[in-house]
Amino acid sequence: MILPPAAFQTSSLKKTKWGMKASKVLAASINAVEPGELVNNFLVRKNNHLLFGEENLNLKSFERVILVGVGKAAYPMSIAATNLLGDNLTSGTILTKTNPGKLPKKFSRKIEVLIGGHPVPDQNSQKSAEYIQTQLSELTPDDLVLFLVSGGGSALLASPSPGISLDALVITNQLLLSCGAEINEINTIRKHISSVKGGRLASLAAPAQLITLILSDVIGDPIDMIASGPISPDPSTFQDAIQIIKKYELEAQLPEVVVDRINQGCSGDYPETPKPGDPIFDNTSHHVIGSNLDAVQAGILAAEVEGFNASILPDPLSGEASQVGEELAEYLLKMSEDDKPFPRPACLIGGGETTVTIPPNTKIGRGGRNLELALNAVKILDGISNAALITLATDGEDGTTGTAGAVVTGECFRKGKELQMQLDTYIENHDSYSYFLKLDDLLQPGPTQTNVNDLCFLFTFNEDL
Repeated sequence: MILPPAAFQTSSLKKTKWGMKASKVLAASINAVEPGELVNNFLVRKNNHLLFGEENLNLKSFERVILVGVGKAAYPMSIAATNLLGDNLTSGTILTKTNPGKLPKKFSRKIEVLIGGHPVPDQNSQKSAEYIQTQLSELTPDDLVLFLVSGGGSALLASPSPGISLDALVITNQLLLSCGAEINEINTIRKHISSVKGGRLASLAAPAQLITLILSDVIGDPIDMIASGPISPDPSTFQDAIQIIKKYELEAQLPEVVVDRINQGCSGDYPETPKPGDPIFDNTSHHVIGSNLDAVQAGILAAEVEGFNASILPDPLSGEASQVGEELAEYLLKMSEDDKPFPRPACLIGGGETTVTIPPNTKIGRGGRNLELALNAVKILDGISNAALITLATDGEDGTTGTAGAVVTGECFRKGKELQMQLDTYIENHDSYSYFLKLDDLLQPGPTQTNVNDLCFLFTFNEDL
């Protein structure tokens, strides 16, 4: 899905001379990681041969060719791959978050579309995982599986390990998402209470030939962490998982069965996830075909075309969203006042994933980590001229709001006061969505059908731009 710059317009961007330039940069970042195009750029079909990297597979040599797509970008990735496989495709399964509607007629007899829960798994997630497990059972070395992975797969593909209920899995996910844990920590625990994550799905599919194409939503692109690595070797351990539980003081809050399982693993009474070097991975290959860095670099190129001095922010986005919002606002303030590190007009872009910690018994409004970051930048940027901080979730959905992020300018705080909004109250209640909704500065491009995590843009402009 290619989005026009107009899809990223807000009240502030519509009324300024620089608004369309900024929107073009945002659109370029998202469009650079369009999943179908990334698949088409990586895979090449010549006669009956599938070419990628240094690999050359003769599709005629396989008894069955099976496609499995899991994640927020599963649908466009799968359609592109299915077009390449053509009549050689035996069957396929697409597991994603949003119902894409009817499949193209030529695919409808071979492909099953499943919908799972996100960001917290539900019964559909479990049923979908069980269906995919069935599809990948009893394969032989004469079978080929093309596995397409993208962010969101951890919640969408959810099958608790034996002895753990779905309810226990849901409670665990909710606690992990609200305690301030980073995504690598969350997925380490997820992998050790699942029958499909942490390489366990690869164990089921072996000894088939397995090719995995990955759209990464994790900085650094660790394949074992993207969608909790269902097809990847898992270097993390039960011991790592228990240390994370202790770090966030979750032992008394997590379901007893979950803590017991992880303790069983630590003592050797429950088997570990498959590790690097395990023979089950002998016939597998993993290829990252798109990432957050691709989106950042595309935005920088677009910014340069629009006349900006552009570069990557010094550090990836990580840590508590509220703190990161304050730090980036201070950084932008210095950019605006001192014309450093780049003179106006300038555009710095960063990517990553922050966290939001919700204290117990806190009154919660609506919002996600991108909106939380933006909200905490508002007061610091009060009165700043010709500059903007813009946050953007690349999947188009920040939390459960259906909003991708927000635009913060020097006018936001004043406009909020005129509307009788007490900023501190909105921050205290984590109600960032309501604040920016009243300002009409929410970014709402809709679901983008891609997912390479979050982006943040710091702009400064010339007075006459």
